[in-house]
Amino acid sequence: MSVTGLCEVCQQPDVDHTCDRCGRLVCDRHFDDEVGFCVECSADVAGPGDRQPTPDDAPDGVDTYRF
Repeated sequence: MSVTGLCEVCQQPDVDHTCDRCGRLVCDRHFDDEVGFCVECSADVAGPGDRQPTPDDAPDGVDTYRF
């Protein structure tokens, strides 16, 4: 689907999808094709234990923690 505007998650202009649950405009990176939801709604529906963390989940500039 072609829509115009900014991604409501990352503010990038490459918006290609609308979340079927909340209606957010989101880019490919923040859209879950399997369920048709944005990543935030997909995480809510899946529950905290169903999703594996990815490198994109870390804050910018943080790779590892040293103690």
